[in-house]
Amino acid sequence: MTSFNDFGLAEPILRALAEEKYVTPTPIQAQTIPLALEGRDVIGIAQTGTGKTASFALPILNHLVNNRVRPAQKACRVLVLSPTRELSGQIADSFRAYGRHIRPLAVELAIGGVPINRQIRAVARGVEVLVATPGRLLDLVNSRALTLDKIEVLVLDEADRMLDMGFIHDIKRIVAMLPKERKTLFFSATMPQQIVQLAGSMLRDPAKVSVTPQSTTAERIAQRIIHVDKPAKAALLAEVLSTEKIDRVLVFTRTKHGADKVVRTLQKAGHAAEAIHGNKSQNQRERVLAAFRSGELRTLIATDIAARGIDVDGVSHVVNFDLPNIPESYVHRIGRTARAGAEGVAISFCDHEERGYLRDIERLIRMQIPATDRRTGKPQAEAAQGAAPHHHPGNRQNGRPHRRGGNEHRGHGGGQGPKNGNGQHGRPQHNGQHGGRPQGRRPEAAVVAQGEPSGIENVTFMQRPQASRRNAGHHRGPR
Repeated sequence: MTSFNDFGLAEPILRALAEEKYVTPTPIQAQTIPLALEGRDVIGIAQTGTGKTASFALPILNHLVNNRVRPAQKACRVLVLSPTRELSGQIADSFRAYGRHIRPLAVELAIGGVPINRQIRAVARGVEVLVATPGRLLDLVNSRALTLDKIEVLVLDEADRMLDMGFIHDIKRIVAMLPKERKTLFFSATMPQQIVQLAGSMLRDPAKVSVTPQSTTAERIAQRIIHVDKPAKAALLAEVLSTEKIDRVLVFTRTKHGADKVVRTLQKAGHAAEAIHGNKSQNQRERVLAAFRSGELRTLIATDIAARGIDVDGVSHVVNFDLPNIPESYVHRIGRTARAGAEGVAISFCDHEERGYLRDIERLIRMQIPATDRRTGKPQAEAAQGAAPHHHPGNRQNGRPHRRGGNEHRGHGGGQGPKNGNGQHGRPQHNGQHGGRPQGRRPEAAVVAQGEPSGIENVTFMQRPQASRRNAGHHRGPR
């Protein structure tokens, strides 16, 4: 499908898409929309930013247009479950935008962090579409403000993040309350075994679509690693903010406490910055996100979970203040830049304890990320002499990603911080060894060339070949 007109969508939906100036569907939309219009259950494997919201919103709205039924009181016809407040809000906004010419169309939001009474009143009249986080949805059900026995379509978005956040048991409870005769659309960026099992229990003869494998990173993103002592990270971040040509920068930390600490450090250094994470109130989060989208706030500090739902096209830089302990999260993080055909820069700080995480990331993305060494007390030449390459040189050509057989699946940690091998939150286990490095990791010397520049302002980004742009000349599709 090369145009939204080819799908056979209802006229009110096409009119809204035309007003949004959406012309060409993204790959996930081109694959998913026809299947959903046929009434098939669908498993969609796609990352944030690929346009998957429209891939389920448009066929659902088409179903509602063609099947005009007044929703029952204290019920909804379509239930969309998502892991975070921000993502839920954006999904609801998308339904309202694409369905602006469908009347009546009640789209309501059920999320935590705000008083529940308004949500109780909203669902009391019955709604066509309810977008909810699992916890607040169960609150409504348990208070008898909502029943789930009239649902015609269920959407589960960001299923792998649901697993990370410990929502799987809530999801199973919710699914058990739904009618057996329903359509289910299931989306996840990755498919660990628990997610495969969950999908198997929820869907009937599903069609599977997949775009942008999770092990790839966009060619438009110039990636760099800076080896640094852990105590020097804050000063290095302030230096990056001062020397880089930044429009907006998204800085990732592994914990909520770490995010707040970075904000305080930057503010003391004269850099305006705010944090977004689960401990912030909904009003605080919305205020900070609005300032970031408008460009009033240039620097936003976030945790992985809070960043789900941040969809801003003008992010020029992503900085990994802490490397993620889940390699797939690295791909999700840096995918926040280089959107809508723009170039982007991803800079990652790596301390001694994170060397194993870096090795896992490079193995996943099948490339070695250019690195500089800013550690104190270790000369550049010494680092180069002791270099132990992460990959066999025969597997790489001219610095481009190399192919290798087999797929590597990694378990997912949960919450805002890393998990150890037992699935518990906390620091990586040391197996009785000293040095504070993650369990099972062996120290590796930095791969740094002789004469590597010592200052960040002197580093040249990795260049990419002048490849033709896909879908050049087309307006990007809806989210």
